[in-house]
Amino acid sequence: MPALLLDTLRAIVGSGHVLSGVELSPYVVDGRTPEAAVFPGTVDEVAAVVARAAEAAVPVIPWGGGTAASVGGPPARAGIVLGLGRLRAVVEHEPGDLTVTAQAGLTLSDLQAALRARGQWLSLDPPDAERATLGGVLATNASGPRRQLYGTARDLLIGATVVTADGSIVRGGGRVVKNVAGYDLPKLFIGSYGTLGVIVEATLKLRPVPDDERLVAVRFERLKDAGSAVRALLGSDLIPNAIDLLDASAAAALGIEGASAVLVVGFDGLGEQVDWQVAQLAGVVGPGGGERVTPLSPAAWRTLPRAAHDALGTPAAVMTLSVLPSLVAELMEQGASSARQRGLACAWSAHAGVGQVTAAVRAEGDRQDPAALAAVLAEWRSAARAGGGHASLARAPLAVKTVLPVWDDAGPAGRIMQRIKAELDPHNVLNPGRFVAGI
Repeated sequence: MPALLLDTLRAIVGSGHVLSGVELSPYVVDGRTPEAAVFPGTVDEVAAVVARAAEAAVPVIPWGGGTAASVGGPPARAGIVLGLGRLRAVVEHEPGDLTVTAQAGLTLSDLQAALRARGQWLSLDPPDAERATLGGVLATNASGPRRQLYGTARDLLIGATVVTADGSIVRGGGRVVKNVAGYDLPKLFIGSYGTLGVIVEATLKLRPVPDDERLVAVRFERLKDAGSAVRALLGSDLIPNAIDLLDASAAAALGIEGASAVLVVGFDGLGEQVDWQVAQLAGVVGPGGGERVTPLSPAAWRTLPRAAHDALGTPAAVMTLSVLPSLVAELMEQGASSARQRGLACAWSAHAGVGQVTAAVRAEGDRQDPAALAAVLAEWRSAARAGGGHASLARAPLAVKTVLPVWDDAGPAGRIMQRIKAELDPHNVLNPGRFVAGI
């Protein structure tokens, strides 16, 4: 990096908020060490940093809590890591309107704590909420088990402030729920992985904290039977806020031993309603082979999103797959069989009601074979495609990423995304080459 640019960055944010040299080790991405890590303290400073980087043709990697740093293709040049951790204020909370405006660097756990103090919550529960930041959750469209009832960030976002690739500050949407003016541009940045703009502030819809919430588990002898129970549950009168399906390994990570498959179901609402739904659950899933309904501790909500990952300790690779809910159990069985045939250990979990599956894999011993990993991951992707779905790598060694694309083929949608990228970031400054279709 030119010394003049480094000096300019220090002048913008303060020398204590610019890291270089050995201090950059926490920000290495796929073996690429950034040339600097910069931590602005205001929206204007974010804009100034991006503008100076764009002028110098240095790429910028937006960075929240680093929970999704392993996602994406290897960067050709790491450039500048733009850390948003100093932007962590709750700008405005209107309990009467059920809305909140917060800065992007605020962690989800800190935001939820501030909201719950006033009897409200944001219905997003991504993994690693203690580290995941609001901006990162929006940029990756991260979610958790409660998406079954409450949806994802796209359903909650009202407005956003974004710094574009040339350093402009753009505000879209509003701070009230009934906002119908113009195109809903803020949602364009949801799930864009920082390739279109840097989210620095967001306004979202809230909900009152439910009177009661419960998480229960039902054991099954066969994964296939658990899949049938999911279909029965989706067709019933019950309204769960979570429907997760775990294989034996993922269930063990949740503290449930000795089960071939476990269906984890959540309910919330008034206490009487929750009591009734839990009581009715056995009648819905029991005929398909479900054993007794067992309550889980509230702490299980935090571990449930990472069950497959935690089952293997440090997995060699993690893949996320999307298929129709009716095909989830079949995909899990087929994928596990494929891994066993290559001597690989795996663990599977799914937000089964919405068809979102997570699979983790590693070799049985200490030695990891990239070729074997790539082969089984390719087979998993093919299985998802056969069911009309898709798959992407959430984590994998660089040796695997060089032979297996991180993202699935986006088809015509990918070409549209490339055109949008060319309009908003014509010089390819923001997180270049890491997203779908080489964006």
